[in-house]
Amino acid sequence: MTKTELPLLVLGATGGQGGAVVEALLERHVTVRALVRDEASNSARHLKSRGVELVKGSLGDSESLTAAMRGVAGAFALTTPFESGPAAEVMQGRAIQSAAHEARLPHLVFSSVAGATQDSRVPHFESKAVVEKELAAGDVPFTILGPTYFFDNALGGEQQIRAGVLELPLPADRRLQQLSRADLGRFAATVLMDPDRFIGERIELASDDPTPTQMAEALTKPLGRTVRHHEVQLSTIGSDDMLAMWNFLRGDGYQVDVEALHASHPNVGWTSFADWATRTLGVSK
Repeated sequence: MTKTELPLLVLGATGGQGGAVVEALLERHVTVRALVRDEASNSARHLKSRGVELVKGSLGDSESLTAAMRGVAGAFALTTPFESGPAAEVMQGRAIQSAAHEARLPHLVFSSVAGATQDSRVPHFESKAVVEKELAAGDVPFTILGPTYFFDNALGGEQQIRAGVLELPLPADRRLQQLSRADLGRFAATVLMDPDRFIGERIELASDDPTPTQMAEALTKPLGRTVRHHEVQLSTIGSDDMLAMWNFLRGDGYQVDVEALHASHPNVGWTSFADWATRTLGVSK
């Protein structure tokens, strides 16, 4: 349990990462405060119905962030480049850090990305690297988490998968380190509830590292039909950011020591890609 009865704050609580953190904290009977842009949205009202305290604000608004961070034991934060670009992501990070300083936040858990320190040349990795560097140079106690590729990213091509094709810009035998959002949530909850063990640490996270062939095999079972991997050609990727990411993943890629990570933190209950596929897709009727 936390050393205080103060709540824990989750930014992005209605999204995939923040929602997983909220879920893990609620499972541990922790009081949760959530920053939301629209208190009347269905997702926000669902959080409120589960006992989560709502505070209206946004990642780019230092004033609302500061108000949300007052009187909490710690906060989970993330930034995103996908609405307004990497430069806006850096500004979000600065707003979060400014608010944390102003509110004298005891502990900030920042969700960055695995590979951010590897000179990846991926725009949305490099923007997070800037946020990390500025956080390390500041005075707010912090822990950095580096998620790898999320299992749920596969659902962007769910229609094709259900039709029998897993499209990935990777060779069939190239391992891809990936993470369950539920595992991220449980890990982040552990860090938030026991900050002294983790302050100043940077920890990259992966649940599994299947190849595309193994992913296709794992998807075949719950769908009840054969799924095959199709290697998407890089020349067909229209986004410069995504092209840079897949070049990185085809090259050096993530460097998580998965075996050591799981041995050090067995209580997370790390999820395999196959188990995630079974739980998420189920059997087609």
